[in-house]
Amino acid sequence: MGEIEFTVKQEALVKESWEILKQDIPKYSLHFFSQILEIAPAAKGLFSFLRDSDEVPHNNPKLKAHAVKVFKMTCETAIQLREKGKVVVADTTLQYLGSIHRKSGVIDPHFEVVKEALLRTLKEGLGEKYNEEVEGAWSEAYDHLAIAIKTEMKQEES
Repeated sequence: MGEIEFTVKQEALVKESWEILKQDIPKYSLHFFSQILEIAPAAKGLFSFLRDSDEVPHNNPKLKAHAVKVFKMTCETAIQLREKGKVVVADTTLQYLGSIHRKSGVIDPHFEVVKEALLRTLKEGLGEKYNEEVEGAWSEAYDHLAIAIKTEMKQEES
């Protein structure tokens, strides 16, 4: 795989939109997980903080932390793609992510569910500022991060 062409503009779009969402983490964390369950109700069993609850819990620190991690890592990936042309996640972090996702029973289609929830949350948070360019930039960064995690998951299995 050669270097990825991620533009300065794409990086800026991701960073700017993350700054907007960051202004109300509790709201968008909740929205993000509500979207995940709307798209794939069965995904509930994959998250310790959703498993025993009938609805998405408000003010759950684990839920908030997970949502922030997804957005923040995708944003960091955008920066890495622009600067280095590839995903640069520390091996230990990648091993941890691979391991925890594999142990939780996460499979490839789940990554698509999370991506869709991420995009819906961006659309909700950005309102009129949401457009195809923003969606494209986040999608590309997320896809590359997901590939890195999935690759690590497969290495764990073998």
